[in-house]
Amino acid sequence: MMAGHGGDSPAVGGPARHIPVLLAEVLDALAPAPGEVIVDGTFGAGGYTRAILERGASVVAFDRDPDAIAAGGAMEAEFAGRLTLVQAPFSHMADHVEAADGVVLDIGVSSMQVDEADRGFSFRFDGPLDMRMSQSGVSAADVVNTFKVEDLTRIFGLLGEERHAGRIARMIERRRDARPFLRTTDLAQAIAELVGHSPKDRIHPATRVFQALRIFVNDELGELARALSAAERILKPGGRLVVVSFHSLEDRIVKQFITSRSSQPSGSRHLPARATIEPTFVRLGSAVAPGEAEIEANPRARSAKLRAARRTDAPARPFDSEEFRLPRLPRPDGTSVR
Repeated sequence: MMAGHGGDSPAVGGPARHIPVLLAEVLDALAPAPGEVIVDGTFGAGGYTRAILERGASVVAFDRDPDAIAAGGAMEAEFAGRLTLVQAPFSHMADHVEAADGVVLDIGVSSMQVDEADRGFSFRFDGPLDMRMSQSGVSAADVVNTFKVEDLTRIFGLLGEERHAGRIARMIERRRDARPFLRTTDLAQAIAELVGHSPKDRIHPATRVFQALRIFVNDELGELARALSAAERILKPGGRLVVVSFHSLEDRIVKQFITSRSSQPSGSRHLPARATIEPTFVRLGSAVAPGEAEIEANPRARSAKLRAARRTDAPARPFDSEEFRLPRLPRPDGTSVR
């Protein structure tokens, strides 16, 4: 799971490795017990996983980052027989787990990844413009240097909520013809020179573009939607779903999913019009945010929000991508809009 997120958040005050966000609140909502099987969809540095194992439960932990899985080998040996590490996106959890008593998801990029310059997630360090959690596929440099202006504008505007999206996209197109963007600081400086940067600014002018690129490269919103549906399929009746998100795009998807699944649907293109569909989840309280003490100890926790729900015994509903209202974006090869 993630040890704090935010990439180039204005609240970042330095490395905050191995600090799992809202840990006490996650454990309270997840309530792991001896003999239970808990899925940690975002292993990261293993903070949530270790705390769950120390409560006596078994854990199947997922991470698509091979470095995270490799680093977790010692913990897997320490808790031999109770911890299984799986290198795969958390959206694939149903391919590896038939039934679980709990699922916890800590969305976004881990501070481990942010603090490694070679991973290219942050412009606080000069590194390759990469941002791939799985270390494979299309990189941020590929996107910046090959995508059409209108597609870059959509990515920056929809995923970064960047008001200068069009200007930045056009600047990138002009500059990349002469010299492609290959380094994090190069792109960040070019954006700052275009839109201006004052020391009084709450965030660096490249922050939203970097967020947008990271979300796009890793299909984070699509992965989240598919993971929520997978969790619904594998959770036993009474099983707990706990999700910690770090920005409004993620939280909107989680909130919408829990709200939808906690009520009877008014209709679905997959279901008979008059079918009686029982709620698949019961919402557990309201959204929870970190307190001042946690934010002071780990500034990356500032934007975190926890939502939780308990599984009913109703059958899981079919996955419907339209239900999540995901933004229409270019395909990874940049050829069309999806």
